[in-house]
Amino acid sequence: MLDDRVLDVRAATVRYAPGRPAVDGADLRLTCGRVTALLGPSGSGKSSLLRAIAGLEKLDGGEIRFENRVWSGPGIHLAPEQRRCGVVFQDYALFPHLSALNNTAFGLRGGDRGTRRAKALERLKSVELEPRAHAFPHQLSGGEQQRVALARALAPDPDVVLMDEPFSGLDRRLRGELRETTARALRDSDAATLLVTHDAEEALALADTIALMSQGRIIQTGAPDAVYLRPASLTAARLLGEVEAFEAVAESGRALTVLGEAPASGFEDGARVCVLARPETIEVRRADAQGAPAVITGRRPGAGQQRLICQLEDGREISARTALTAPHRPGDAVRLALDPDNTHVIPAEAG
Repeated sequence: MLDDRVLDVRAATVRYAPGRPAVDGADLRLTCGRVTALLGPSGSGKSSLLRAIAGLEKLDGGEIRFENRVWSGPGIHLAPEQRRCGVVFQDYALFPHLSALNNTAFGLRGGDRGTRRAKALERLKSVELEPRAHAFPHQLSGGEQQRVALARALAPDPDVVLMDEPFSGLDRRLRGELRETTARALRDSDAATLLVTHDAEEALALADTIALMSQGRIIQTGAPDAVYLRPASLTAARLLGEVEAFEAVAESGRALTVLGEAPASGFEDGARVCVLARPETIEVRRADAQGAPAVITGRRPGAGQQRLICQLEDGREISARTALTAPHRPGDAVRLALDPDNTHVIPAEAG
């Protein structure tokens, strides 16, 4: 694996009109052979950053460099075809009059027809679609069309693969089925991959690294488990799913909340802090156990888990997730407690 080959985005700025830039001084590093998910809500600037990397938008500041070659920078803007990028857009953009095989081979240059055909078949095989090589787009399911688009992007052996919300048009079940195939094909390609998404579950399932984007800025980058369990701010925490936040004051390395104590090492006594806990880390105990008294007011079953809405004595509602088989029902009196090993404390101002 070519882990020392990287694409560096440094202080990238993209501005469409006066006011706040669409991309505001973003820093990002993509490593060959690894998948980076760029996660953020609509309007956060993530697609604009992808388009700038692809060469479809010019930078108004900063630099994009692959290895020792500047792609975008002051006075420099390489055309998209000079960047060796494979791009998969949301609508796949397959040619309706070409088969899956010919769509995949379309971007290949050099060599004879047989060589190009063999290369295209190899890429279709990598996405488990070789048996459908001669089918036309209208004969393929949405998931199969997505895999053809990925095979076409990978066929020329690009240095960088850019995927802009590639699963958004698919149903939840199909998205889940495609993730493993897609991840395997991307890592086998040795390309540096950027996956743009607003789906936290997708980012956590596919990526080696997650970059969180908000209001044009990348606010945190790290391994999926690190950014999920140790977010840098409340904004970052919420980008990756539901989170409960408790205001507290640090004292002797601890922070006391209504649900119990959390470790707060590194904070001075008296410092205002925010204790973060994911719903699945909040313990739901019997009514005669230790913890904060609460009443279950709602229950929403899901895949293997149930989401419980619990109301504290002061009226605040807390979300907790437990096993679907746990005997909890609306109206039950319970006690809630933090799992101190799975809390994360940040400065109150970072909330």
